[in-house]
Order: sequence, then C-alpha cells, then structure tokens
Amino acid sequence: MAVPKQRQSHARTNKRRSQHKVVPPTLSGCPQCGAPRLPHRVCGNCGTYGGREIYAADRSAATDE
Repeated sequence: MAVPKQRQSHARTNKRRSQHKVVPPTLSGCPQCGAPRLPHRVCGNCGTYGGREIYAADRSAATDE
C-alpha cells in the first residue's frame, strides 16, 4: 500500500481544499411558463420539456399560491 513519505503542509492542503466549494444550482427559465427550473429537466410547474407535455401538471395547485 502506498504511504506518503512526507506530511503535506497546511498551506498545500488548504490550496487543494479551496476548490471544494459549494456552487448553487444553475437555474434557467422554462420557455413555456417562465418558472425557474434546472437545465435538462422537466418543468415542475407546467410539466413540459423540449416543447412537449411530459405529464399533465395539476393546474389548480399552481394557481392556489
């Protein structure tokens, strides 16, 4: 089993860990209804993807808010 010969310094460890940041998800607008949604996902508001209706969204639940 490979074992490191030298201990890594705190600076070197922190430089590596600086890339481990949390990135917020990229949201884009749905072309049909304009609601924010994740790219390449079915819209949870209107149920469409790629100009086609994938599932019939409950219209009454969306308008109650």
